[in-house]
Amino acid sequence: MKTHINIKYCLAIAALSSVMLIASCKKDFLNVPPQAQQPETAFWKTAEDAGKAVNALYARLRNWDNVAFNAIVIESTGADEADKGSTPTDATFFNLFDTFTVTSTQGSLQGFWNGQYQNIRLCNQAIDSIPGITMDENLKARYIAEAKFVRAYSYFRLARAFGRVPLRLHEPKDATEFNIPQAEKAETYAQIEKDLTEASAVLPPSYGADDKGRATKGAALGLHAKVAMYQQKWDQVLSLTNQVMGLGYDLFPNFEKGFRTENENNIESVFEIQAELLEGNTAASNSQYSQVQGVAGVTGGGWGFNSPSQALADAFEPGDPRRDATIIFRGETTPQGDVIPNSVPNERYNQKSYVPFSMRVSGYNEGAQQNIRVTRFADVLLMNAEAANELGNPAQAKSSLNRVRARARGGNPNILPDVTTNDKTELRNAIWHERQVELAMENDRYFDVIRQGRAPQIFGPKGWKANKNEVWPIPATEIDLSGGKLTQNPGYN
Repeated sequence: MKTHINIKYCLAIAALSSVMLIASCKKDFLNVPPQAQQPETAFWKTAEDAGKAVNALYARLRNWDNVAFNAIVIESTGADEADKGSTPTDATFFNLFDTFTVTSTQGSLQGFWNGQYQNIRLCNQAIDSIPGITMDENLKARYIAEAKFVRAYSYFRLARAFGRVPLRLHEPKDATEFNIPQAEKAETYAQIEKDLTEASAVLPPSYGADDKGRATKGAALGLHAKVAMYQQKWDQVLSLTNQVMGLGYDLFPNFEKGFRTENENNIESVFEIQAELLEGNTAASNSQYSQVQGVAGVTGGGWGFNSPSQALADAFEPGDPRRDATIIFRGETTPQGDVIPNSVPNERYNQKSYVPFSMRVSGYNEGAQQNIRVTRFADVLLMNAEAANELGNPAQAKSSLNRVRARARGGNPNILPDVTTNDKTELRNAIWHERQVELAMENDRYFDVIRQGRAPQIFGPKGWKANKNEVWPIPATEIDLSGGKLTQNPGYN
């Protein structure tokens, strides 16, 4: 059993479900039936309360809205690397995102929106309330920094997905503070950067075994670098990634094995959402990240959604081991010995979310043990390479880029040769290609292509339109509830 974020937190979260006053959502760990709950007035008194509240932030990150259907359609389905998957008649709403015909009433938009704002509300409660608790000041500061990291992560996901969103930084004191207008995207990004700057100044570089999986200094710096990259703040990206590169991270030697459960939280992991299968506690074993993407039609597999596309399979250079480490092909035998029958409904499945079929426990979600990789050191290196190239330093750009390629080739000198060009455009394209194949099926490709300005070219054949599909529609229910204070994104109704 993994030891991360002190496994006892799983039992503590249930006691917070009424305290946090969060609306229920499908397959949410906070829906555990209430038992011996603390009244709200009795909470936020002790260091133990603060610890429970911060642990709740991490528990929420693996729920349905954050890692399953609602996140996948927003952050992956529109990309050229992913097909709907499963069977043609199952969850056909995926097609609306794949063809960019989705409207503001589609339920997954609301689900993703709710999921992020529920995360943010927990963070705001912690940030507002923990300062008043008498406890160790260093631990207090760390808890607040962890909450700021999670808040920044959720606001980043919202800003990428919807553009202008309400920016709520405190728990509303009365009804007049509930209905607030949208902030400009730049304002949201500025707040995210503020949260991450403050968090990285406090968070430690690492933790002991019982706290493994919590946000670290490297996690805050790495997320900050990505936020800066989306704004083309290349000096900042370079500085932040250089800092992360000095914190002791490295590339896990074997690309494929780095995604298996026995190698979670390894030296390449900058931040992972922690998941666990706890026999006897199905409510805590709630992650469906692996289940919804697993091989359909086999015991221990899954539902088969978010299937890697043929375009992705074709994107890898000849002999690149990452192709077979990223995609499970119909008819193959996995490195762990699972035979994929030719009768399964899809030609390809996401191998990065795969958990060997033998690890299935009856009565639990398939693959509930699988952590979700949010930031890997390979991503940090590729951000560093891109920033260095944009700033006219091809030597550093190639050094970081080729470090990723060297790990991928696995000691085989006949594949994936080092990139040698000093031409800025050629090097940029090489870095972008490396991002495509290195980070495939990790919910990066869709928004990465948009921020690169290549969406009309790459996603246009699927129906993507400029000046509209840079963002998804604001959920109609949110606009209705606001009485018109929230406005719809251009091109949607």
